[in-house]
Amino acid sequence: MATLILPAEWFKNWEKSGKQEFVQLCKDLTEKTDHGSQIREIQAALYELCHQVVQGNLKLDLVVGVLGDMMDLRDDMPSVLADVFSILDLETGALEEKNKRDHYTQLVGACLFFVPEAILKERLDPETLESLGLIKQAHQFNQKIVKIKTKLFYKQQKFNLLREENEGYAKLITELGQDLSGNITSHIVLESIKSLIGCFNLDPNRVLDIILEVYESRSDQDDFFLSLIKSYMCEPLTLCHILGFKFKFYQEPNEETPKSLYHIAAALLHHNLIELEDLYIHLMPLDAAIVEEHKNEISEAKQIARKLVMVVLPSDKNEDKEKEKDKEEEKNDKPPDNQKLGLLEALLRIGDWLHAQSIMDQMPSFYATSHKPIALALCQLVHLTVEPLYRSLTVIYSPQPAENFEDLRRDIFSMLGYLGPHLSHDPILFAKIVRLGKAFMKEVGENWTLHYDAIETLLSCFLSVADQVLLPSLSLMECNACMSEELWGLFKLFPYYHRYRLYGQWKNETYSSHPLLVKVKAQTVERAKYIMKRLTKENVKQSGRQIGKLSHSNPTILFDYMLSQIQWYDNLIVPVVDSLKYLTSLNYDVLAYCIIEALANPEKEKMKHDDTTISSWLQSLASLCGAVFRKYPIELAGLLQYVTNQLKAGKSFDLLILKEVVQKMAGIEITDEMTSEQLEAMTGGEQLKAEGGYFGQIRNTKKSSQRLKDALLDHELALPLCLLMAQQRNGVVFLEGGEKHLKLVGHLYDQCHDTLVQFGGFLASNLSTEDYIKRVPSIDILCNQFHTPHDAAFFLSRPMYAHQILSKYDELKKAEKGNRQQQKAHKYVAACEQVMAPVHEAVISLHPARVWDDLRPQFYATFWSLTMYDLAVPQSAYDREVNKLKAQIKAIEENPEIPLNKKKKEKERCTALQEKLQEEEKKQLEHVQRVLHRLKLEKDNWLLAKSTKNETITKFLQLCLFPRCIFSSIDAVYCARFVELVHQQKTPNFCTLLCYDRVFSATIYTVASCTENESHRYGRFLCCMLETVTRWHSDRAIYEKECVNYPGFLTIFRATGFDGGNKADQLDYENFRHVVHKWHYMLTKASVHCLETGDYTHIRNILIVLTKILPCYPKVLNLGQALECRVHKICLEEKDKRPDLYALAMGYSGRLKSQKVHMVPENEFHHKEQPARTTPASQQNGPGSTGKPATSTSKMEEGTSEDGDRGKDKSQGTTKPVNKANSAAAKVTTSNGNGALNSTKTVKDRDDKEKSGKEKKEKKEKTPGGISDTKAENRREKQRDERAGKEERMPREGKEKTPKADREKLKSEEKSIKDDKAKAGNGEPMEPSRERDAIKESKSKEKGDRNAMPGSLKSPGSRSESAESERDHKRRKLDSHSSPSHSSSVKVSMA
Repeated sequence: MATLILPAEWFKNWEKSGKQEFVQLCKDLTEKTDHGSQIREIQAALYELCHQVVQGNLKLDLVVGVLGDMMDLRDDMPSVLADVFSILDLETGALEEKNKRDHYTQLVGACLFFVPEAILKERLDPETLESLGLIKQAHQFNQKIVKIKTKLFYKQQKFNLLREENEGYAKLITELGQDLSGNITSHIVLESIKSLIGCFNLDPNRVLDIILEVYESRSDQDDFFLSLIKSYMCEPLTLCHILGFKFKFYQEPNEETPKSLYHIAAALLHHNLIELEDLYIHLMPLDAAIVEEHKNEISEAKQIARKLVMVVLPSDKNEDKEKEKDKEEEKNDKPPDNQKLGLLEALLRIGDWLHAQSIMDQMPSFYATSHKPIALALCQLVHLTVEPLYRSLTVIYSPQPAENFEDLRRDIFSMLGYLGPHLSHDPILFAKIVRLGKAFMKEVGENWTLHYDAIETLLSCFLSVADQVLLPSLSLMECNACMSEELWGLFKLFPYYHRYRLYGQWKNETYSSHPLLVKVKAQTVERAKYIMKRLTKENVKQSGRQIGKLSHSNPTILFDYMLSQIQWYDNLIVPVVDSLKYLTSLNYDVLAYCIIEALANPEKEKMKHDDTTISSWLQSLASLCGAVFRKYPIELAGLLQYVTNQLKAGKSFDLLILKEVVQKMAGIEITDEMTSEQLEAMTGGEQLKAEGGYFGQIRNTKKSSQRLKDALLDHELALPLCLLMAQQRNGVVFLEGGEKHLKLVGHLYDQCHDTLVQFGGFLASNLSTEDYIKRVPSIDILCNQFHTPHDAAFFLSRPMYAHQILSKYDELKKAEKGNRQQQKAHKYVAACEQVMAPVHEAVISLHPARVWDDLRPQFYATFWSLTMYDLAVPQSAYDREVNKLKAQIKAIEENPEIPLNKKKKEKERCTALQEKLQEEEKKQLEHVQRVLHRLKLEKDNWLLAKSTKNETITKFLQLCLFPRCIFSSIDAVYCARFVELVHQQKTPNFCTLLCYDRVFSATIYTVASCTENESHRYGRFLCCMLETVTRWHSDRAIYEKECVNYPGFLTIFRATGFDGGNKADQLDYENFRHVVHKWHYMLTKASVHCLETGDYTHIRNILIVLTKILPCYPKVLNLGQALECRVHKICLEEKDKRPDLYALAMGYSGRLKSQKVHMVPENEFHHKEQPARTTPASQQNGPGSTGKPATSTSKMEEGTSEDGDRGKDKSQGTTKPVNKANSAAAKVTTSNGNGALNSTKTVKDRDDKEKSGKEKKEKKEKTPGGISDTKAENRREKQRDERAGKEERMPREGKEKTPKADREKLKSEEKSIKDDKAKAGNGEPMEPSRERDAIKESKSKEKGDRNAMPGSLKSPGSRSESAESERDHKRRKLDSHSSPSHSSSVKVSMA
């Protein structure tokens, strides 16, 4: 017995305090709620007290009184005390000390007053009882006990069985079978049964068996018989045995257990008259047999699935064997019923879920519910359970059913979990569960009062039900589109990531969990194969219906197979997209998930095996994405988030998907193969872009573009995608590029950049002003915090600036209502200043402070914030589209086949478009005029006068022109037009000539560093620049109108005298033609260099650029021949090596040959002196020489066509005389140092005097019609040039006779001049002197011989026949071409 240690002080001070302490302890113990521990602790306390008496530590009379008082604490206290006496009886009986035994006997004897004798006789030893005087003799007492036990347990009582007492049992059956509708109760019948048993000596067990038999036949009388059995029997095990014998009778083959027996067993279990564990062992089959059967079913299902998937050619023998096997199986006896399933069904029918759950727990998952009767019974039970909640939510108003939803957690969710996919047997219950889920989700969103944890728990329960019950059940339903739509009503309330997780489980795990689902999956794949083999454009409607029918139940399996086929055969995309119109909303959502899963397949390589191009399967899926998401209302959030996550991970392959989606859904194309007409249309308004800017007329994109916009805004993905794409451009090269092929890296870069341009264009045209401004941060935050490249940052910010300026302009117009055009222009300028002032401050942080010494932030921001829409109106494009619409209207009117109503609609549509275009043109024209007025006011503050023009142009090219001209095709055109505009605005301190020279001289390195698409854009930029130059070159009148007296064509700019006045010399028309020829030569030189490198990128890019500039270059016959020779060589070399280069070269070669008819000889392109036959070098520039002397540029270009001496003299030729001063000198030079140099100081002084006299004379003769005196002016210029030539010859001839000592001195001075040049290149001013001029002339003379242009540029045939060493020498010379910042340029230095 457990010992409770009582304090010894209690027993020492028993009378004073111990007695009270002990009694209080016992009272406290009786008040404990735990009954078992309470009894044990009271027994321990009593034992301790009695043990003290036995030991003699306490007096007997003191203890007996306490024990007597304690009898009132509990009803069973005498029995508890008897148990203590029994323990002490055993302990003291084994002791040798007689006095302790005596103490014990005295204690028990004293307690006989309150402990009944009967209890003591049960618990104590007979000898103790004899000593206490409760029995006479112990021996006789023992014998009497033995006899009683034998009679009770070993003697068999004889009863009459059924055949021995027919009358008694007949009366019993009559009694049980009587009409029970009256006042007959189980108690009355029980008394009759007892009388019959006693009268006829009936066997009680047989009577119980008959009661069960009658109950089985009258199973509708549950209440009566259950009450009767409960009153009749006292041993549940006996009842289990009798039921077990009944079940065993039906466990033979071909026997069927009656449902009534299952019913009474279930009823007895439900009312706890028997235990499930006792009955379960009597049922068949065994659990091990059930598990084995389930495994066999799964293996058979998988085998059937394999047979359906595999292509098998069965032989006749195999067929015969299978037939024989089937016949043998039919001959076999039918196996006995599964009694456990029968009992389970009966339990479910009567609503005993606890016992039913216990049985299902013994079986494999979904084994029980795979039997239709059990599934239906469980469905019916769920019906009954959810009916009150369902009705309250669907019929009556909903009074905050929070407790009812909590009740679902008790039983319903577990019932559904056991039901699993077999809920498919009851579509009505399926719909009820789905609607309960919808009601729960709506309550969560509206007025939910539960705790957050409870909501989360219920939400996870509904998700689990959807995963384990609803979706698998949908798979087993045959083509129930209504259930699919009903389920979508619930699923659309979940976030897409919850839905996609459910679809993933459904597709990848659910179908392997049950034999039926395994078979269904195989059948779906087989049917999908059948449909896809026959799907064509002609039978889309019929096949689409079959696909829709199949997709209602098993969309994941169907779409998985369809996508696998599309990845192999991209010609299936169009018919598949058209055939998807019969899908349900749920199926569309599943399709989106399946596409994303296919895209994210880690087993598929996104590059082809050559590692240079993106895999075709990815391209096919991207095309499918664009087409499907445009045509059908599918949620885009998942796909957009997938692309975003891929970009976060540094993977840019999947941008192809975004590109296709934006192109198809928004109608925004990105291509560098636009025609000039399309490009012109793209510079207009949105309507002109839609009509004339794209290859395909993409219509009806309003709804799809709105869906795309909503998805981006709702999930806050618009700006993150832009920023990630902008950052990923460099990531492609420096992070992702790694070991990838250079061609693939370039392709990925182009894809990333093009998608950024396309996506940014979509946002700019579809987002409202507020949405756009709200999401795009300022330019300094974009660049400095988000590390966005400057070109991309301005690309994103540009629409924002335009929106803000227009908004501010409208505000100012409303504030002051003035209609005059001038007032409007001033308001527009004011609006621009208010909006752009913060931008001017923000851009300062983008570059080092020294940058702003050359450019003003205002100029920088203006360049980056404007577009072609702001600079010019594409009137021809508007006229072209309007004429097309007019022709369309005319064609509609003349077509007799079109019905009148359709004719009317089409005409109205065309007329409306025409009006829109005309209104748009008018609006753009007003806008362009306002912008040009603004630029005219701003231009004087764009460039600083303190910096050199060379540095200004360098910064302009580096930070503005080059980055933007390769951003997009429209930007390429914009850059060229902006340069022309800056020139036309007569912007101070902007040297147009130098800008063009630097652009055309810096092509090698720019071309070499471009990607393929950038090459297209750079070529377009050069073409636009060349168009302007060609226009000026083509006609003297145009040149004099657009270039003469413009500050951009100053060749020398220097201070004169002390009056502070400035005089400028302009480049005349003929010298400009020389410069243009020099530019053409530089382009030829760069092209030849790139073509001869052998490098893939160089050759591809230069061929692309040459193709783009073909309308304007080459124009000179000998340069064209040189190019033709090199390109022909490329065609021969690359035919079998690099087919793409071969195709480019052949294409360019053919087009170049077609342009040959438009080429002219060099002397027609620019005025060129005819070489004298035998004239000495000292007399070539004498008075008798004919023609105007050419610039040093032309001499260098005409190189080796003359002999060495003539080449020397020509390299010394000068431009027309210009103002001379000691502050600055302008030179038109090449990278080899040749240029138009001023001669000695004496010549300069003389020229100054002559020119000042002539200028005075010209001022007197100058009239408004001065253009008519052009011929006289030309004659005077010619005479002046001849005089300058005479005077220049004198120092040259003297220099040729310089002694050796003087020559050495000259060399040392040359070295110092080089140092000065280096300082000048770093921004330090350089003072020219007579000696330096002389040295420069000698240098130019010496280099004129060394660096003359190779003759092969004039005669291409001779180059192919030249020696290898000569070719290498020339290649080395071409390789030595300087960098863009130091290439040939028009250098303007200022004092």
